[in-house]
Amino acid sequence: MDRISALRNIEETLRDFEAGEADLAATEERVVGILRTYATDFESEEGLRPYRATGAGQAHGLVVVAESESAARDRIADLVDVDSAALDVDVSPI
Repeated sequence: MDRISALRNIEETLRDFEAGEADLAATEERVVGILRTYATDFESEEGLRPYRATGAGQAHGLVVVAESESAARDRIADLVDVDSAALDVDVSPI
């Protein structure tokens, strides 16, 4: 899914919420699904791709976009505010 498609789908979801056709929980669920699809299908001309952290601690499950596994590890470490050498997770492409 490209960015424009994701934005259109989110806009449609918000319209349904505003029209009373969906409650907040359903709206949140749809938006999260759209964002997850966008993130896992993400492709970049700059060579960026999505990476997911798995393991223990608050970094588990985080998804970031980076040019390499080591860059992804650094980004995840920054997000959870720990030194990347102390990060107890595996980072792999999605």
